[in-house]
Amino acid sequence: DYAFANFFKGQNGMPEIKNIFDNVDISKEAYGSKDNVVIANSDFLNGLDYKKATAKVIEALEEIGQGKGKTNYRLRDAVFSRQRYWGEPFPVYYVNGLPQMIETQHLPIRLPEVEKYLPTEDGQPPLGNATDWAWDTQINEVVNNDLIDHKTIFPLELNTMPGWAGSSWYWLRYMDAHNSEEFVSEEAQNYWQNVDLYIGGSEHATGHLLYSRFWNKFLKDRGFVNQEEPFKKLINQGMILGMSAFVYRVNAVKNEYDTYYVFKTPKPIFISSTLIEKNNANQIDPNSEAHDLLKDKFREIFSDIDAEKIVFGYDPIHVDLSCINEITNELDVEKFKLHTLYADYKNAEFIPDNNGKYIVSREVEKMSKSKYNVVTPDDICDEYGADTLRLYEMFLGPLEQAKPWNTAGITGVFGFLKKLWKLYFDDNGLIVTSDPASPEALKTLHKTIKKVTEDIEDFSFNTSVSQFMIAVNELTALKCHERSVLEPLAILISPYAPHIAEELWEQLGHQESIATAPFPKFNPEYL
Repeated sequence: DYAFANFFKGQNGMPEIKNIFDNVDISKEAYGSKDNVVIANSDFLNGLDYKKATAKVIEALEEIGQGKGKTNYRLRDAVFSRQRYWGEPFPVYYVNGLPQMIETQHLPIRLPEVEKYLPTEDGQPPLGNATDWAWDTQINEVVNNDLIDHKTIFPLELNTMPGWAGSSWYWLRYMDAHNSEEFVSEEAQNYWQNVDLYIGGSEHATGHLLYSRFWNKFLKDRGFVNQEEPFKKLINQGMILGMSAFVYRVNAVKNEYDTYYVFKTPKPIFISSTLIEKNNANQIDPNSEAHDLLKDKFREIFSDIDAEKIVFGYDPIHVDLSCINEITNELDVEKFKLHTLYADYKNAEFIPDNNGKYIVSREVEKMSKSKYNVVTPDDICDEYGADTLRLYEMFLGPLEQAKPWNTAGITGVFGFLKKLWKLYFDDNGLIVTSDPASPEALKTLHKTIKKVTEDIEDFSFNTSVSQFMIAVNELTALKCHERSVLEPLAILISPYAPHIAEELWEQLGHQESIATAPFPKFNPEYL
């Protein structure tokens, strides 16, 4: 919208763009945030923030009878059916096209074996591939489809229940999984009560969480459960974001007889991101060096076009990370051209920067296959180990905060684990002693016990990792190799780096898993 309005402003009655935000510059790009803004140039709304201004507009419309405020709860239709194999089968068969319920005493109906989980050739759901998927009303069993006579043997429903058919109440069944008389007994509910902690992505708010709370409240109203809410505490974990890469394909807008149209060159042209100033309108500044370069390029390609009447823009295109140097952000042009994703650009021309390099643009986005910015955990584990990956993900930031992935810091975490190992081992083997620990070493240990214990209670895992790094640095400086310090340290770090902690524990002479060891207790006397 901004690009359109900005391009055509002042033409054919198109007004100038009106800035309705106080102290916000919209000369180069639109301002899309609703936070921390004050409304301006808007009559009776001047001086209000976005929320108050919105409420004032609704109030004014209601006063003159031109509208009415309404709350949108963003509820989604609960379609209770899926055209796929995996899911609970419906206990339904069809007589003359009308659904009939299978009686409770004959449940459950179990999924049949099928050769493939794809739809049938005529578009039926995957259960249409089953050979034994008919209901015999005389013996009340699933039988072969060839026996269907529409008298006593009838076809079963081919759709299955959705995932939330189970996820909306599974925690209740977990309390009493082997009860064949009821889905959960009152005794089990009284013992377990509702779920202490639910950790899930914010995208569940209008899906799984909504259905779960509805089902729980419905069952409570019907007298089947005794808790009003299913979950005591909710934490939305932040998403790990990816660093996407983009190349910029040039397009052009030509003004001929006051008619504007966008066109692309027969041979794709890409321009280095360092030559242009990125903006929301995706336009190249007409006064820039890049614009002059492109005018010359278009004169070569289109001899019959007046290049002075052309305004250039660009289309960002996602690039697979395998085609770039992650440190310098330089595009491997030949690799890009040979990549199967970019077959249409194998003859493309790339306009490099003044150093002869084509530099891609980087942007933090949701990690997604469609954006080609996915980092495979297996690759990280192969090079650095699973404990490094675990610690680094926790070290990136608070649990509830979205965090951009950046491999630059992973070597630091890997180095920390090697430093931890050297407290226990040197080149000749285990160096842990039974000597008394120094007061300084015990102070470091108990500072760490206190901090990590508090952090676990607060789900502040990133600050725990920081404390481990501080502790290992201090113990290394103290040349601490005493068992009375290093054994509790191994237990402390075991929830964060379980593999290396388990190995250290065994090397220290323990037969049972470190997971069975009691968690260290903080003693303020050592501080």
